[in-house]
Amino acid sequence: MKFDSVPVISSVTSETENQPEIKDCNESNLTAAIIEPLQPVVTDSQKKQESVAAIFGTTFITIFLAEIGDKTQLSTLLMSAESHAPWVVFIGSGAALITTSLLGVLLGGWMANRLSPKTVNTSAGMMLLLISLMLFWDVIFTS
Repeated sequence: MKFDSVPVISSVTSETENQPEIKDCNESNLTAAIIEPLQPVVTDSQKKQESVAAIFGTTFITIFLAEIGDKTQLSTLLMSAESHAPWVVFIGSGAALITTSLLGVLLGGWMANRLSPKTVNTSAGMMLLLISLMLFWDVIFTS
């Protein structure tokens, strides 16, 4: 029995996502198609590592940019200048920032287990709006 070709079974992905490269293989007068993906296969552990790195990077950049020039940094700068012990001030301020971050993470984890994400987002938005209105009120009416 002689086969002219063997049917190629493709996956559910669209051709624009992962276009296969088809090669002919001539062995014993049999033509077969070998599909080799153009993109490497990504395992679940690689996806998890990338997501952990993405979460860490996003958190670091957000907190770093939020902390530049705020009153915590200015207080640290002044304490370092006054004490003439910059490494002690660095360790103390670092420990304080780690502790406040730990409290935020623990409180956030507690809230995530008890409240829906929509409720958390709505509450955070309302608190930020309230703080903004209070700051605006302070600037307009106490100047």
